[in-house]
Amino acid sequence: MRGVKIRNGFLLGLVGGLGVLLAIVIGASIQQISTVLVWAFAGIFLALGVEPLIQFLIKRRMPRWGAVLLVFLAILGIAVGAVWLIIPTIVAQFAQLIESIVSEIEGGALEGFFDWLRETFPQFDVDVALEQLTSALTDFNTWSSLPPWVAEVAGAIVNGVGQLVFTLGGVFIVVVLMLYFTGSLPSLKSGMYRLVPASSRPKFIEIAEQIMQSVGRFVLGQWFLGLCNGVLSFVMLSIVGSELAVVYAFVALIASTIPLIGTISASVVISLLVLLLDGPETALPVAIYYLIYMQVEAYVISPQIMNRAVKVPGVVVVLSALIGGTLLGILGALVAIPVAAAIQLILKEVVIPRQDAK
Repeated sequence: MRGVKIRNGFLLGLVGGLGVLLAIVIGASIQQISTVLVWAFAGIFLALGVEPLIQFLIKRRMPRWGAVLLVFLAILGIAVGAVWLIIPTIVAQFAQLIESIVSEIEGGALEGFFDWLRETFPQFDVDVALEQLTSALTDFNTWSSLPPWVAEVAGAIVNGVGQLVFTLGGVFIVVVLMLYFTGSLPSLKSGMYRLVPASSRPKFIEIAEQIMQSVGRFVLGQWFLGLCNGVLSFVMLSIVGSELAVVYAFVALIASTIPLIGTISASVVISLLVLLLDGPETALPVAIYYLIYMQVEAYVISPQIMNRAVKVPGVVVVLSALIGGTLLGILGALVAIPVAAAIQLILKEVVIPRQDAK
């Protein structure tokens, strides 16, 4: 009898150890393919974002293949238009932005800073320090005996360029996956639904469809916010006479698709650039405009979109976006609100009725 207990204990420990090892292997595998999983998740997220447009066309008696083809052609047309019309203008104005910053520095912007240093810290000889710095930079021995941290900085720059190329490749992969998921979404949903027991399948399908509709409406709502901010920014900046209106409007459009922090960040950056390059007389109306727009977006436009798209209370929107952004960055902030809507829907349709039935 004692031998049986020892044997059972040994088997229990062996099975438990194998389970721990299997969990470690699965966790390591998921970590290695985490980038691919993020790309796939982003592709599904965007596919659900264009699904309302496809459903809108299907309700107008267009076959699904025609609706998908039309949406694909529209996306392709927008991409080609951006490449041939908008991108060259943005690149040219970004070059103008860099030239303006350089000309401001050459025109005496740094001299004013140096004058402030001389007046504030009279014991510090700015001119001697500049001469020593200039002679050190022009001396060959300085460059031949650079400290190790310079190599680290150079490596960081090279790594940053590599990360940029990797990010651009990731964006391309996400777009391809989005097109694939959009075309095969009905078959994917059908396969997922068949994994659920037949007795629970109708309720599961109902909840899943509501969640996917909420995700699609949320994505469209965020793009509408970005488009609204971009167009209004372009109009306002053109009225005040900014020569870089296209660049600023593009920055506002892209940033506003990020919940909570996008519009604020873009407003601060644009206002500071206008202050630096166009002067305070132009920057003042720009800053006033963005202060007003942020209030309108926060209290009028965004709540209306959230209430119609995901039906999530404002406090939950803020908390979920903060938590998602902390865990997964920008992607986490984007998907946090639909996830919160899904959790709220599951609690309302499944958990609460079960608790009430007890």
